[in-house]
Amino acid sequence: MSVTVDEEATGAVLNRLRRAQGQLNGVIAMIEAGRDCKDVVTQLAAVSRALDRAGFKIVASGMRQCLAAADGGTPPMSEAELEKLFLTLA
Repeated sequence: MSVTVDEEATGAVLNRLRRAQGQLNGVIAMIEAGRDCKDVVTQLAAVSRALDRAGFKIVASGMRQCLAAADGGTPPMSEAELEKLFLTLA
């Protein structure tokens, strides 16, 4: 079973992941500098949201492929597998 992410989604996912990487580097620097706990947690939450959005974008792209494939044949991923992916991100 293989699901590829379409080009448009790939660009959006990569942008989100790069942003999250930069935010995570910032969190590491904040901790090393002894910054306030509230500021660190706020930035960690932002990193978490960015990763969640990237994951949801990948799953949504897979769902579009499955729906398109269902019209013309066997979908690359079952409904149960898609549900499991969503629950993994939840």
